Amino acid sequence: MSPSPISAPSFGSGDACPGALRLHSADDGFLARVRIPGGVLDLGQARALGEAAERLGDGMLHLTSRGNVQLRGLRDGCGGELAERLGAAGLLPSAAHERVRNVVASPLSGLDGRGFVDVREWLTGLDAALCASSVTPELSGRFLFGLDDGRGDVVGLRPDVLVRGTASGAADVFLGEAGVRVPYARAAEVAVAAAEVFVAAAREADGRVWRVRELGASRAELADLLAAHPSLPPRGSAPDPAPQSPAGLENDGAEVAGSDLGNLPPGAAGWARRPPVPRADDDGVSPGFVTVGVPFGALKGEQWAALLATADREIRLTPWRGVVVPGGNADDLTRVGLVADPASPWNRVAACIGRPGCAKSHADVRRDAAARIEDAHPTLPTYWSGCERRCGHPVGPYVDVVARPDGGYTTTVPHHTES
Repeated sequence: MSPSPISAPSFGSGDACPGALRLHSADDGFLARVRIPGGVLDLGQARALGEAAERLGDGMLHLTSRGNVQLRGLRDGCGGELAERLGAAGLLPSAAHERVRNVVASPLSGLDGRGFVDVREWLTGLDAALCASSVTPELSGRFLFGLDDGRGDVVGLRPDVLVRGTASGAADVFLGEAGVRVPYARAAEVAVAAAEVFVAAAREADGRVWRVRELGASRAELADLLAAHPSLPPRGSAPDPAPQSPAGLENDGAEVAGSDLGNLPPGAAGWARRPPVPRADDDGVSPGFVTVGVPFGALKGEQWAALLATADREIRLTPWRGVVVPGGNADDLTRVGLVADPASPWNRVAACIGRPGCAKSHADVRRDAAARIEDAHPTLPTYWSGCERRCGHPVGPYVDVVARPDGGYTTTVPHHTES
């Protein structure tokens, strides 16, 4: 697909989600959010992102809760150069769609032998169909597509449109809780049609409607909307509704960078789960990939370079601010400060951006959290917030550490835990 014409960034109305062409002014400079569908970057694209961060921003790559990348500390007036760099790397296939290419996908799909399908074909098909639609530019930058290969990792992120693999090889496509079962080859097309159904319903709604749940429609009402679309299967046998587990982040579905590490052990209360850190098989054979966590979701230039040096063809950014590295070398990555040990306390500590990036923050919460990393709760996540807004805090029980205007912190430990 040929890129659409690139223009300088704008500061448009509607939802406030930044993009690569619509920048956000923060206390540490301008901020750009680059959508990376499925978190998949080939090595050329990854190098282009690293070079953009180094030349135009603070030199770091900030991972988000949707497997995207934020560039921070961008200087005023660099928008045109940033757009040209991203366009040349194939990271802006459509200027009109760049903020709505929010697609999360099972990051280990096709690598570990689990799941029912390999979602890669869905991923490329969905992105192409999304960018070809004249309707989908009306989606909010908060609207989320999810591709789950059947293992259930993406289901828990509560995507607005979910494609879920089945044991039969077919695909269940959901708009909220209402779904249709379609052949594997039609999954991407039907997912975009479901999003267009949402857009039509949102046009008729009163007030702001950015996510499916904001429609206030029942499962039956959503099923009726799907059945009325000419390219979708008529009402008939429908899959069971997608189970809805806690999304792990609040903020009304807003995407947050660096607000949780994501290198959490299975079952961590209220936090989204990441793929497990791979171990050698029983016969001692390496699984052929490495997963690492990124403290506070912020990758320094040397860490990014280490990921690319050890990767085979691509890297995959996860919605839990980790990185899957096909072919990677765990020793090389841990030497630069990335986390491969599931017992590390870094797996249970997270923080908002804090000072100096946010003017509303009362403290440099990441510095303070890092200084007290060994004091992390042994089982619960600990979340450090720079103010009482608690941007990006997890759902469910967690240790709540909030900065006060006087320079101290108020810590609240929940009275119960989840098994």
